[in-house]
Amino acid sequence: MWRVQLYKNNYDERENQAVKEVLASGWLTMSQKTHDFETAFSAFLGHGSLCLAVSSCTAALHMTLLALGLKTGDEVITCALTFIADQNVVEICGAKNVLADITSMTDWSVDPADIEAKITEKTKAVMIVHYAGFACDMDRIAALCKKYNLFLIEDCAHTPGADYKGKPLGAFGDVSAFSFFANKNINTGEGGMVVTRNAELLEKLRLLRSHGMSALSFDRYKGRASSYDVESPGLNYRITEISSALGLVQLQKLTEANNKRRQITEQYYKRLDDIPYVKIPYRNFSRGESSYHIMPILLADSLDRAAIIESMKNNGVQTSIHYPAIKSFSAYKEKVSHSFKAEFVNAHELTLPLYPDMTEEDVSIVCDALVKGIAVN
Repeated sequence: MWRVQLYKNNYDERENQAVKEVLASGWLTMSQKTHDFETAFSAFLGHGSLCLAVSSCTAALHMTLLALGLKTGDEVITCALTFIADQNVVEICGAKNVLADITSMTDWSVDPADIEAKITEKTKAVMIVHYAGFACDMDRIAALCKKYNLFLIEDCAHTPGADYKGKPLGAFGDVSAFSFFANKNINTGEGGMVVTRNAELLEKLRLLRSHGMSALSFDRYKGRASSYDVESPGLNYRITEISSALGLVQLQKLTEANNKRRQITEQYYKRLDDIPYVKIPYRNFSRGESSYHIMPILLADSLDRAAIIESMKNNGVQTSIHYPAIKSFSAYKEKVSHSFKAEFVNAHELTLPLYPDMTEEDVSIVCDALVKGIAVN
């Protein structure tokens, strides 16, 4: 159906072999591959990072709020431009979402000044998102959290391999959450990682991950334990061995894959700079190296985005939107305030295909289809 689809994974025989090894082992749930993945990811992030592999980034965020003790009546400042998982986990914990707007039409990162303006005596945490793999202003945000004694949570769903002034994203927050969903820079189908540098907090997260149990099924299988205690209430947010095995391979390929993403993005820049009615966020970004997770553009207010999406579809190019406005969802329209800059982006953003194995010809096909879509408006 698609001449160029939104995303393709970069699997090869290495992923196939990793899965075969797990199947041959006869043990599919969390065990040695997961331990190896956590160890490798800790080494990858550095800075004393302690990592637990989990079933999704959403699970990591939910566990984080529970481990930090968020409760009814508390407020969490979240980003107005993000996937709904951030708001969902806050709502499920009984706390209140307070949306902070983006910085500008060219910098879609959350605005530190708006974060500070939204802080009240009920605020307990700030949950930021490094949109598209571009770092937020971590100096200012970390300083705010320290000043007001707030937890800092990094949603790093878009960021593996990205940094802020040379320091890896995910190494700033009290807790950070990564995604390994099917379209992410590290792709295991489903999966995530929760990261902290606090050993006491890590233990709370470990118990939350697997029913609060003191020993895992694999420990009993190996004869290291005959029973278990339940030390605190917990959930089942375990990752599978297959996902962890895939994650190990994908982590090894990450640097090369991100470099290819960067090269494709630079090819886009050359073409898009000459296309009228289109702006590119983060065009002259200087806070660090991006992971180039997605290729977002901003369409002029005069253009009909839905018509462009349909035209590009008819020309064989798949696109997406990152993201609809939080207040546009039935569950949130009466619960969140307006975020005017973010809502303009919500209404006019278009995501173009981006993946490591794209070619220069693919970029030309996409941009030609975009030009045709604009022309029929």
